[in-house]
Amino acid sequence: MRFGALLIRAVVGPLFIGHGTQKLFGWFGGSGLEGTGGFFEQLGLRPGRRHAIAGGGAEALGGLLLTLGAATPVGATMVSSAMVTAIRKVHGAKGPWVSDGGFEYNAVLIALMTALVESGPGPLSVDEQVFPELKGPQWAALSLGSAVVGSYLATSPLVNEAEATSEETPKSHGDPASNGHGSIETSAEQSTASGEPAR
Repeated sequence: MRFGALLIRAVVGPLFIGHGTQKLFGWFGGSGLEGTGGFFEQLGLRPGRRHAIAGGGAEALGGLLLTLGAATPVGATMVSSAMVTAIRKVHGAKGPWVSDGGFEYNAVLIALMTALVESGPGPLSVDEQVFPELKGPQWAALSLGSAVVGSYLATSPLVNEAEATSEETPKSHGDPASNGHGSIETSAEQSTASGEPAR
């Protein structure tokens, strides 16, 4: 999978840099920390701004590490952890299909990241030259397990503030990085809003 690994890094890495900077800086049509933080607040991730920084940072830094092929297990774990959280908090209850707002996109990326860690980042990578031992089934299992554990720790009550009142919680109608998909709406809003598939 030498050429395949390079292709994965060249596609997924830069896209996740963009995905993370949508959240952090509002680049590439994103809503920045304010919009992303408001959405995270509605998911129960409080304070939303802190979770937006953590999520956007993990995606952007993970994407950069993947692009460079540097500390690949770490970069893959960051991306996978963000995708595990997206499944748990937004897409999991909607079934597998993305047309219904489901988790297929996230699951494919998690599988892809785990396979990349097992095979290694391939040619033209930092790890190939400096850390050639950072690959294999043990590293893949460790990356996947760490992504799941990290997602649960980052969203646990230990690091989340108590629920804010409705007046204190910013309104947001979806993940700013998915063009409004995966929205959280009140029952009144649901009765008047049309459905929209998630990313």
